[in-house]
Amino acid sequence: MSESTSGFAALNLHADVLAALNAVGYEEPSPIQAQAIPVILEGHDVIGQAQTGTGKTAAFALPLLSRLNASANTPQALVLVPTRELAIQVATAFEKYASKMRGVKVLAMYGGAPMGPQLKALRMGAQVIVATPGRLCDHLRRDSSLLNGVQQLVLDEADEMLKLGFMDDLEVIFQAMPAARQSVLFSATLPASIKAIAEKHLKQPKHIKIAAKTQTVSRIEQAHVMVHADQKPAVVLRLLEVEAFDALIGFVRTKQATVDMADMLIKNGYRAAALNGDIAQAMREQVVDKLRKGSLDIVIATDVAARGLDVPRITHVLNIDMPYDPESYVHRIGRTGRAGRDGRALLLATPRERRMLQVIERVTNQPVPAMALPGADAVREARLLRLLEQLQPLSEKAEDHRGAVRDELCKRLQCDTATLAAMLLSRMTANQAFTDAELKAEQPGQPQAGGARPERKRNDRNDRPERGERAPRGERSNDRGERGERPRRQREEEAYVPTPGSVRVRIGVGRRDGVQPKNLLGAILNEGGLGKDQVGRITLRDTFSLVELPEQGLAQILDRLKETRVAGKPLKMRRYRED
Repeated sequence: MSESTSGFAALNLHADVLAALNAVGYEEPSPIQAQAIPVILEGHDVIGQAQTGTGKTAAFALPLLSRLNASANTPQALVLVPTRELAIQVATAFEKYASKMRGVKVLAMYGGAPMGPQLKALRMGAQVIVATPGRLCDHLRRDSSLLNGVQQLVLDEADEMLKLGFMDDLEVIFQAMPAARQSVLFSATLPASIKAIAEKHLKQPKHIKIAAKTQTVSRIEQAHVMVHADQKPAVVLRLLEVEAFDALIGFVRTKQATVDMADMLIKNGYRAAALNGDIAQAMREQVVDKLRKGSLDIVIATDVAARGLDVPRITHVLNIDMPYDPESYVHRIGRTGRAGRDGRALLLATPRERRMLQVIERVTNQPVPAMALPGADAVREARLLRLLEQLQPLSEKAEDHRGAVRDELCKRLQCDTATLAAMLLSRMTANQAFTDAELKAEQPGQPQAGGARPERKRNDRNDRPERGERAPRGERSNDRGERGERPRRQREEEAYVPTPGSVRVRIGVGRRDGVQPKNLLGAILNEGGLGKDQVGRITLRDTFSLVELPEQGLAQILDRLKETRVAGKPLKMRRYRED
């Protein structure tokens, strides 16, 4: 009797949801899941305080799916998240948990993607919507009745949504939903602004608080390398050249990426193989056995395919793609450093993934320090050592076995033995660089050191007084019109120094439209698909605003933002002429 009611089975989840959990190998609920699922299933409003990485997505997704009416093909559950990356992650989790539920559809709705496919998906029907506030408001302007049937609302990472300036959008969304609904709010912190939302929009909520787990991986040396996404293959090759690994497992997010990366490594002379969910079990066992016995050195895998992988000779884990959450990171790097051995875990992070890197460090309570890419000297030395390893076993018997051949070749080529050796080495090291110029030309491009804008600029933008607050003397805005503002503007222009690689863009809304820098920042981050480090100084004027954006790819960024509105007005963005 106890076995049938243990684990997730004891939480009264829908049978199809339990079947999906069994399929992906989930056995025991995490603390936040064990506490939150029964309360949400009972229909209570909930305030959950939990960090990323504690399993909170499943804590609200599993009970919401269990309460859905799969036969009603209209939106019934809405999950609001601050960023499109999180929208994709949460929607993917819902699809995984709903994989055994016939007829249940999940729609991810976020900026930076065309409206057309999202509108088509809405017409076809979806019971669960995972959305960013800005894009959802765009849809509500097209169809104000979109949320009329929603009975469950989740605000995930609510504190981040407020930091990004989504308060006005949230109020619009609250008003568009039925008052008689269940509301669940998850936040890592509970500042006064979050408590105000809870008091206004939640009904007698149950409070659940889970402290983040401190995960220890003390025997594993960790480091991260900041890279551009399109440079990952080159960075992987550079790292493999200098890292003294016995066996290595590399993690990527998609099945196709396992194949592409493994093929690339094989072409560059490595003994590598892919491991993903499409590979038959017999072949998977064969790959693992080869890795264990030493006839294979590198496996490129997805998280699911690597579940339970235990090969003692794995000395390195290379996170080629950033994991979706800290728990996945800990699971990944746990493939090395086993049975008391030391291990090394490297992580490739793009500038947009800095926030997840910080979350990983906070949840694991360990730093993941930055590491520079190996330079020309290190790569040259690694290549020379590899040549020595190949030639050393031959040195003792070379004279006996090939001395006559050497002499005959020198005679026919009319060269000495040194020239012949150079010719043979050239052939042996074809396509490998050894000179400084060649090695520097091979060096993959990286984001600038630190990669972030100076902290002062972000504070200048975010710490300005709210409307209605009195600004410090000397910082008060001049709202007397263009004539009265001109001297201050001239001083601003004289002091303005553009950030390298950035340009200023003119936005067609300003102070008179009631906007604040945080409103513009939130819209640009959410709808433009940019990271915080890519958006520079924001300057408000009476009738327009100026913002620093990356010069590279500016046209695409402006195209993604062309339908975005702030304060009910289109942004009307164009490059600003500095003259």
